[in-house]
Amino acid sequence: MRKSYELKTPDQILKMRVAGLLTAKALASVRAAIRPGVTTLELDQIAEKTIRGGGGVPNFQLVPGYSHTVCASVNSTVVHGIPSKLVLEAGDLVSIDCGAEIDGWNGDSAFSMVVPGASGERVLKRQQLSDVCEGSLWAGIAALATAKKLNEVGVAVQDYVLTQGPYGILEQYVGHGIGRSMHEDPPVFNYRVRDAGPKVQSGLCVAIEPMITAGDQNTFVLDDDWGVATTDNSDGAHWEHSVAVHDGGIWVLTAVDGGAEGLKPFGIAPVSLG
Repeated sequence: MRKSYELKTPDQILKMRVAGLLTAKALASVRAAIRPGVTTLELDQIAEKTIRGGGGVPNFQLVPGYSHTVCASVNSTVVHGIPSKLVLEAGDLVSIDCGAEIDGWNGDSAFSMVVPGASGERVLKRQQLSDVCEGSLWAGIAALATAKKLNEVGVAVQDYVLTQGPYGILEQYVGHGIGRSMHEDPPVFNYRVRDAGPKVQSGLCVAIEPMITAGDQNTFVLDDDWGVATTDNSDGAHWEHSVAVHDGGIWVLTAVDGGAEGLKPFGIAPVSLG
């Protein structure tokens, strides 16, 4: 089968690292601003200011029909939430997805967090949901380091999630290749599929992004035609990193430390190209 995606050279991966670091900076700025009383639209504006101030372009704004810098998904909205005047409350679970483009190369990353200032069983369960989703992301990235075929990533993500509890994994929404465009082939599944997928080889760059729920994995698209929410009103979480495979190993392009901390429990050290 002929591959329909581009393998990146080391020089191109270095350019993607620049976009990845700016994406990480924007997300860090947003994370620092998350508190009770802030609106998701204000968070969006913070991300845009950071990206443009760093010489980049918010690549979400390049998606036809979308005019914002981030997706901000709250509680039962898992992904693709549109920033709005919605005011965050203590204990809300918010997922922020963001990307930057610099010199024609892209970064894409996401995190979830509980808005500080609340306690109790609901807050604990939301934090656990986010933690499981983040853990499954790193399990998938770690699998990529030794995988022969790309869909071994989805096996690792699913296995991790299922060992943590009865969580749902979204099946209609998956990760993707990344490079000159934010969304490229090949797809990166978060669960087992029959096809082993393409060969993992030097130059493969992908965005791994598990999306899980505290209940059923069934979802529907909100009336705004963007937000994806759970049918049973259970909470959702979303974590994502852009990762490059090269001759020396793997490198998490959207993690400031290249993925060192996240991969450490798996006995894997990322390898920088510069």
